[in-house]
Amino acid sequence: MAIGSKDLAITELDTFENERLAEELKKAKAELFNLRFQSATGQLESHGRVRQVKRDIARIYTVLRERELGIRATPAAAPVKAAKKSTKKTEQADAAADTKEA
Repeated sequence: MAIGSKDLAITELDTFENERLAEELKKAKAELFNLRFQSATGQLESHGRVRQVKRDIARIYTVLRERELGIRATPAAAPVKAAKKSTKKTEQADAAADTKEA
């Protein structure tokens, strides 16, 4: 049985962009800080959560490093449609072609 967050499984991390991984890493580090603070003050209820968050952080670092080395593929970005530049000459040529066809 794997320890860690279900929403940060390795299959889920593969689908995230690098920016999203950086955001998840930042949130996980903030949560780990809060858990350590709670532990120091004696308010921590779930000691296993510290271990889960540490493993999530390690998974994120692993995915980022594997992408950097080319071991793991970066998910394909959504294709961005290039805006067609329209100039007066092309608009006039299109209009002329349309009138000739009619």
